[in-house]
Amino acid sequence: MAKKARELSALAVSKLREEGRYAVGGADGLHFRISGGSRAWVLRIQVGPRRSDLGLGPYPEVSLAEAREVARELRKKVRSGIDPRLEKQEARAAIVVAKAKTKTFEECAKAYVEVQRAGWKSDKHAKQWSATLETYAFPVFGSLPVSSVDRAVVLKVLNPIWATKTETAKRLRGRIEAVLDWAKVYGYRDGENPARWRGHLDKLLAAPSKVRKVTHHAALPYADLGAFMVELRRREGVSARALEFAILTAARSGEVRGMTWAEIDFAGKLWTIPEDRMKAGKEHRVPLSGAALAVLKKMPRVANVKYVFPAPMGGALSDMALTSVLKRMGREGITQHGFRSTFRDWAGETTAFPREVIEHALAHQLADKAEAAYQRGDLLTKRSQLMSEWARYSARPTKLAKSVGSRSTIP
Repeated sequence: MAKKARELSALAVSKLREEGRYAVGGADGLHFRISGGSRAWVLRIQVGPRRSDLGLGPYPEVSLAEAREVARELRKKVRSGIDPRLEKQEARAAIVVAKAKTKTFEECAKAYVEVQRAGWKSDKHAKQWSATLETYAFPVFGSLPVSSVDRAVVLKVLNPIWATKTETAKRLRGRIEAVLDWAKVYGYRDGENPARWRGHLDKLLAAPSKVRKVTHHAALPYADLGAFMVELRRREGVSARALEFAILTAARSGEVRGMTWAEIDFAGKLWTIPEDRMKAGKEHRVPLSGAALAVLKKMPRVANVKYVFPAPMGGALSDMALTSVLKRMGREGITQHGFRSTFRDWAGETTAFPREVIEHALAHQLADKAEAAYQRGDLLTKRSQLMSEWARYSARPTKLAKSVGSRSTIP
């Protein structure tokens, strides 16, 4: 039979000074351990073949009497077949899980944006993503634990704007769904996603396509283009030249505003837009007409400024720069993006260029997957002819001018 340790008094324990381990009695395996400046209670137990020590707390925060009481309780558990070590680990795990369940929706949303930011095309996309949630979702349930976000609070956000701001509401729903899916993967919530559409919210909200017709960008009739270009070319300033170049190339505003000198090949009469600046995420080559090259050659090169059409401080023009030109011209009824529609209408109605050539000029993905699979080239030669015809047409000031010769350009 193992010899029981003599029970030390609280006074005797307080007088212990030397480093070491002291059996204090009153509970089998209870020791007082001194190591450096640390003093603590330790209980030695054996579960199965393995012996181990359990920490019972520091001295004097935990008194001798308290240490003995805890040690006796743990001894009872060991005799009942319970492993206090595993019990302690499970308790810690439960605390971690409980803490995770308190993570708010806003915290999860911000973490999700940071994780996804590297894969998004630009910081602007990340800002738009965050702004939508900050405007509509955070005020309603941003401070709620993400585990508590349910269908009721999701609908509380979506219902007020579903009919009036349908496109925004549609994007918002998708973003809420993405954040909640992310939270589930990380263990912050369980169960079905209350923001999912198919088989859930589609039964409670009208289909976006039926709520409101899509409003296209206002466009200038192509018959009026020549007169418009005469007026535009009379205007000075970087923004006016950027708008002129955008029209001549049928490019998007962001593609033009972000254009750098390194993307231009003057000898080859070519503008190559890298994939990270394209909507489709694919490099796009733009053939430059004589008129488009003339615009570029008039732009001064500023030292240490990479942009062709820079803002006053040297950065890229803002997304409102080209729109502001139209407003100053008294053309509030049209948009810069609408000139792409002007180009599309002109090319489709007055020229014989094939549809795929026109779609490539607009950097559109072919809707027909089979057609796209066979059409692997970018039809650069034919597009070069098309853009030259477009430049010639835009230089005709007569309102009702028509592109006559282009019908015979492509047999």
